[in-house]
Amino acid sequence: MITDNLDEDGLDEKVREQIEKSARHLFGMIHARFVITSRGLMKMLDKYKRAEFGRCPRVLCNMQSLLPVGLSDIPMTKTVKLYCPRCEDIYNPKSSRHGAIDGAYFGTSFPHMLFQVHSNYLPSKNTERYVPRIFGFKVHDIANQQRWQDKAREEFEKKRLEKQQQMNSNTGVTRQLKTLENSASLIEPNTNTNDNKQ
Repeated sequence: MITDNLDEDGLDEKVREQIEKSARHLFGMIHARFVITSRGLMKMLDKYKRAEFGRCPRVLCNMQSLLPVGLSDIPMTKTVKLYCPRCEDIYNPKSSRHGAIDGAYFGTSFPHMLFQVHSNYLPSKNTERYVPRIFGFKVHDIANQQRWQDKAREEFEKKRLEKQQQMNSNTGVTRQLKTLENSASLIEPNTNTNDNKQ
C-alpha cells in the first residue's frame, strides 16, 4: 500500500481496512522518528513559530506557542497533549480531531529535543503566579494553613480507621486461634495423670 504496489481491487473490505489501519500506525511511528531528526525539527520549529499547534490557555503565559507531546512512547496508550515551554505544563488539544491522535506518533522526547537543539527559542520560565484576593486584599496565609490542617486531619482519620479495621481483623484471627488451641487441649490425652499413676 505504501509503495502503491498493492492490488486493492482483489481484497475484501475487512482485509483492506486492516491494511489501512496498519499503514496509518506505521506512518505514525515513522513520524515520531522523523520529528526528532534535524530536518524534522526544522519543519516543526516553523510550525511552532506560526503557533500552528495553538497557544497556552494559561493567562500568565501571554499566548505562548505550544508543541505536541506524547505521554508514552507505547502506541495506543495515551492521546497527544500540548506542551507549554513557559509554564512547563501540558494541556488537552481544543480540537477533538487532534485529541484523537495517538501521543506515541510524536513521542515523549520531541519538544525537549527541539529546545535542546534550538535553545534560543526556549522562552524564559514564568515564575509569576496568580494571587487570590478578596476585595483587593491578599488572602491571608492562615487560610491556606487551615485548608492544609483540614486535609491532614482527614488523612489522619482515614489512616486511623484503616489501622482500627486491621486490628479488628487481627483480633478475630487471634480469637479463632485461641478457640482452636482450647479445642485441641480437650482432645489431647492428659499425659501428666498417666505418669502419676505409674
